[in-house]
Amino acid sequence: MAASTRVAEAKAALKEQTIELPSWAFGNSGTRFKVFGQAGVPRDPFEKVADAAQVHQYTGVAPRVSLHIPWDLVDDFEALARHAEGLGVRIGMINSNVFQDDDFMLGSLAHPDPRVRAKAVDHHKQCIDVMRATGSKDLKVWLSDGLNYPGQDSIRARQDRIAESLSEIYGALDDDQHMVLEYKFFEPAFYITDVPDWGTSLLHVMALGDRAKVVLDTGHHAPGTNIEFIVAQLLRQGRLGAFDFNSRFYADDDLMVGAADPFQLFRIMHEIVSAGAHAPDSGVNFMLDQCHNIEPKIPAQIRSVMNVQEATAKALLVDVEALTAAQLSGDVLGAHAVLMDAYDTDVRPLVAEVREEMGLEPNPTAAFAASGYAEKIAAERVGGAQAGWGA
Repeated sequence: MAASTRVAEAKAALKEQTIELPSWAFGNSGTRFKVFGQAGVPRDPFEKVADAAQVHQYTGVAPRVSLHIPWDLVDDFEALARHAEGLGVRIGMINSNVFQDDDFMLGSLAHPDPRVRAKAVDHHKQCIDVMRATGSKDLKVWLSDGLNYPGQDSIRARQDRIAESLSEIYGALDDDQHMVLEYKFFEPAFYITDVPDWGTSLLHVMALGDRAKVVLDTGHHAPGTNIEFIVAQLLRQGRLGAFDFNSRFYADDDLMVGAADPFQLFRIMHEIVSAGAHAPDSGVNFMLDQCHNIEPKIPAQIRSVMNVQEATAKALLVDVEALTAAQLSGDVLGAHAVLMDAYDTDVRPLVAEVREEMGLEPNPTAAFAASGYAEKIAAERVGGAQAGWGA
C-alpha cells in the first residue's frame, strides 16, 4: 500500500475514533496525604458533564461521559442524560462502587456474609437502573475485594462467591446491555486480590455469557508486564470489552496516558489497530481513567485525548505489508525497523489536519485556553462542595 493511501486511511479512521471521558477526572483528587482543591472544579454531576463537553468541543472525539455510582447520584438521571445531549455528549459506561462502604471492609461480592454480598449485588442492580434511565448500555465492575493475611478467608470460597454474585448481576441486565469486569493485581488488598489478572477476569466472564467481557486498565499490572500481549490475547477471544487509558511509573498511578512510556502506548495501539479494534463498531470501549492531582482538569483531559490520537495515528501508519513480509522471512531487524519508522513519525501535523477537516481548531489546548471557559467557571462556581473522591 502506498504511503499516501495509508495516510488517507489513517485520517479517515482518526475522524471516527472515540474516547470516553470519566466524570471523576474533573473533580478534585490527590494522594492519601493530600487532595489539592482547584478553582472552578464541578460541584455536581451536571457541572462534571459540562466540563467533559468542553473536551469534546475542542477534540471532536470524546462524545461520551462515564459515570460512577454513587459519586454521580442525582435525583433525575433522565434529566442528566438530557443535559448531556444538550451539550453534544451522552452518558457512557456506568461504574459501580463497592469499595467505599463500611460493610465492604472484608469484601463485597466475595464477602463471607451473605447479607453483605446481597447488598453489593443490589448496588449493581441500582447501577443497571441508572443505565436504563440514561441510555447507557455498559456496566463496569471493579472489585477491591481481597485478603491482607494468609488464612484470613478461603481463597476458593471467595472465587465461588464472586462467580455466584456476578451471575446474579449478569442475569439482571437487559438483553441489549453488557458487563465488563476489571482486574487489578494489588491494592487495596496486598496478600491476595480476588480478581488480580486478566486470566481470572476472563474465566469469570466466559462463565457468564457473550455479553460479559474483560476491561483492561494500563495501571493495573505488575511492572514489566507486556500489556500488548494481553490485548492481543483478549482480542483473539473476542473478550476485550473496554480499555482504560492512563500512565504509571510504579503502580496504579492514574497519571496522564502516554506520560511515562509513550512507546508502550504505541505498541498497545498497534495491536488494537492490527485487529481493527479501534473502529467504532468493534465493541471495544476506550476510556481515560485518570486522576489529575496537580494539573488543571480540562486541559489534562484534552492533552490525554491528543496523546491517544497521536499514538493511534502512528499505529495506523505502520506499513503492514512490509512488516508482514519481514516477519514471514525472518528479517528480525527489518520488521523492527518498519515498526520504528511509524513510531518515529511526527504525526502532529497529520492529526492537526484531521481536526481542521472536522471543522475544529488544529490546537485544542490553545483553543480551550483562548475560550475563557476556565476563568468563567472559576468565577461562577463559588460556594457549595467541590466534587472529589467519594463525591
